[in-house]
Amino acid sequence: MQTYGYARVSSQDQNEDRQLDALHEIGVAPERIFVDKQSGKDFERPQYRRLIKRLRPGDLLYIKSIDRLGRNYEEIQNQWRIITKERGADVAVLDMPLLDTRNGKDLMGTFIADLVLQILSFVAHNERDSIRKRQAEGIAAARKRGVHLGRPRKLPPPELAVIGELYSSGKISLNKASARLGVSKSTFKAWVKKGQ
Repeated sequence: MQTYGYARVSSQDQNEDRQLDALHEIGVAPERIFVDKQSGKDFERPQYRRLIKRLRPGDLLYIKSIDRLGRNYEEIQNQWRIITKERGADVAVLDMPLLDTRNGKDLMGTFIADLVLQILSFVAHNERDSIRKRQAEGIAAARKRGVHLGRPRKLPPPELAVIGELYSSGKISLNKASARLGVSKSTFKAWVKKGQ
C-alpha cells in the first residue's frame, strides 16, 4: 500500500504551501505528492492524471479539501467514484474527517460518507456558480458606471487621417495600413469606421 497526496491551486500565482504543509504533517512523502496549478473547472490536469494512473487497490490518497478535486458537482462525484471504485484506493479529506473511506466500511459508514460527499460537492458547485454570478454583476455595474474593463484602449495616432484616406481610396492595402500604424487589422478598421 502506498500513500499519496494531491494539491491544486487555480493559477500559477497562487501558493500551494498550505496544502503541502498539511500533507507533509500527516507523513506523505514529498515524492508521492502531486501538484497542479490549474483551474478545477475540468480534469485535464497532467499531475492529477499521473496520480490516478499510479493508484492501486489499497492505496490511500490524501487531499486537503474536497474542492481540490474540482468545483463541478458531477465531476467531483465522478472522480471520487474513479478513485474508490475503479482504482480501489481510499480517499481521506483532511478538512472533513467524515470523508475518509477507510472509516466505516460497513453500510452505515458508506452511506454517511456518500451523503457528506454529495452535500459538499453540491456546496462547492454552488459556490462556483455564485462567484460567476457576482463577477457578472460586478462587471455589469462597472460598465453602467462607464468603467472600461480589460486592456486599456489604444488611442488612434495623428497619422490615422492620412493613412485612413490612403486605405479608403484604395492606394494601400489593409495589411500595409495597419502595419504602418503598428496595430491589428481589426483595430485599424474600427478606427477608420469611427472616423467616418
